[in-house]
Amino acid sequence: MGATLEPTPSPTSKLLTLPTILTICRVAAIPLLVSTFYVDRWWGPTVTTAIFVSAAITDWLDGYLARKMKLGTPFGAFLDPVADKLMVAATLILLCTKSLEAGIFGQAPWLLTVPAIAIIGREITMSAVREWAASQDKKLLEAVAVNNLGKWKTATQMTSLTIILAARDSSLVGTGSLVAFGVILLYISAWLAVWSLFVYMRKIWKVLLR
Repeated sequence: MGATLEPTPSPTSKLLTLPTILTICRVAAIPLLVSTFYVDRWWGPTVTTAIFVSAAITDWLDGYLARKMKLGTPFGAFLDPVADKLMVAATLILLCTKSLEAGIFGQAPWLLTVPAIAIIGREITMSAVREWAASQDKKLLEAVAVNNLGKWKTATQMTSLTIILAARDSSLVGTGSLVAFGVILLYISAWLAVWSLFVYMRKIWKVLLR
């Protein structure tokens, strides 16, 4: 008798898997991030930064576990980008409410507002575009699939926000220069966000003209 073939593992149909739980924890951490941001104690900036960094790590971890352990679910696939956008948007809005000494840039009130509007506006637009593409056909949905440009945008975004959050700690030396570096990275991230939106739109336009 021949050997019995093992069935190929497929994504689980369970609603709550480990990656999805990690994603839910990221969403649940947002109120905690907001609370610690306004704590006027020495540990406030440290805890706020730690929460943000933990969220960034679990963002990578839940995706890795979902692929490695075949634990991906439709609910997890939906919630993961939502959690990322909520965390980033909340952090950007929080930073815009408090002025920072940004070294060579001084304390210009619009310094963080401009990239914040660009990044949040891009995310809202892309969410609407992807929802529309999903209701059309497969070619349009493939046109708005995440690409390397989007990954670079996310990486610079997370790095810049981590630096700016950490630089709020007055006990650190050279915080002005640190914030300035973080702001430069944030503007690069905003440029990548807008440029990636343009790239997606160009792909959609090509599909529609076929």
